[in-house]
Amino acid sequence: MSNTWLVVGLGNPGPDYASHRHNVGQMALSQLANDIGATFKSHKAHALVAEGWVSPGGPKLILAKPTTFMNLSGGPVANLMKFYGVEAAHLIVLHDELDIDFDVVRLKSHGGHGGHNGLRDIIAAIGTNEFNRVRIGIGRPPGRQDAADFVLSNFNSTQREILPHVLAHVCDAVETIATDGILAAQQRFNSPA
Repeated sequence: MSNTWLVVGLGNPGPDYASHRHNVGQMALSQLANDIGATFKSHKAHALVAEGWVSPGGPKLILAKPTTFMNLSGGPVANLMKFYGVEAAHLIVLHDELDIDFDVVRLKSHGGHGGHNGLRDIIAAIGTNEFNRVRIGIGRPPGRQDAADFVLSNFNSTQREILPHVLAHVCDAVETIATDGILAAQQRFNSPA
């Protein structure tokens, strides 16, 4: 299983949340599933799961969208890691990031949760913060808008036009981590464009 990666897209379940900024991790995962020809199916770990390969003979990707709410993402992630025998070093979590400008993607291999409830719950459930993250910038709320309200709102029309390019960038980042490792991926994706 050494060339198998669990890729988790964070978000909230159901159509009411599907287009919110907080669900950008799941949007990217849907695009990645499309790219590798994988189809999501319900899994007993409270997640939708799809399996595929980056390339023939290349790394295997297990794509997972927890069907719990964001702040309860840890249980499904821990159960899927156990089910598939994936270590934390081969976990990649895709999530929204307030502290990064919209349309910027940054990679991280460990660290705290930075106030992100999905990450907080995953760290608590799996007992380590030593896993890979693809941080998808959504920017800060405008004016005095509350951050919680901002993440649970839709992208604006200008952002929706750019979003497909951002999601494609995220997919490239995941494939690079799985193929070349996190350090090589960070050198490529964390450098200024």
